[in-house]
Amino acid sequence: MTDTQDAGYAGKRVLSKLVERANALVRAIAFPSLTQLALRLALAVPFWRSGVNKWDGFLDLNEVAVLLFAQEFKLHLPGGPYGFPAPGVVAFLAGSAEILLPLLLVVGLATRLSALGLLVMTIVVQLTVPSGWPVHLTWAAMALAIMAWGPGKASADHLLARFAR
Repeated sequence: MTDTQDAGYAGKRVLSKLVERANALVRAIAFPSLTQLALRLALAVPFWRSGVNKWDGFLDLNEVAVLLFAQEFKLHLPGGPYGFPAPGVVAFLAGSAEILLPLLLVVGLATRLSALGLLVMTIVVQLTVPSGWPVHLTWAAMALAIMAWGPGKASADHLLARFAR
């Protein structure tokens, strides 16, 4: 080997070590359980906030929620837009899911199923508000990540699995 080749090889080794150390630092900051908890919280917040706005009290759906599903919200499907069928029932189900599923996500109970429910809701929201696709894509990505990698160690699902063993 020539001196130039030796210097190039040494430079590559130094660069490789720097990249390795940077990756180790990133892994130390973004360890999987923290990442999974952050995803669960980030996905729960917008749905929870929307759900809270649909209720006036326990099982007391507000009139605005029903009015939105009856008159404002439309499904943008081919040949449409179409109104929601049974707007009172749909508003009740949406409002209930927007409270229950985020709570389950935060606690980490039935996490993958809860994320699936919020993914389905995200698809319906996208069909209702097509211009919101950048935000909806983010929600879908978070839901899919939770479904793929689970809730992490900081979850009720993890504790239940440990006790079941």
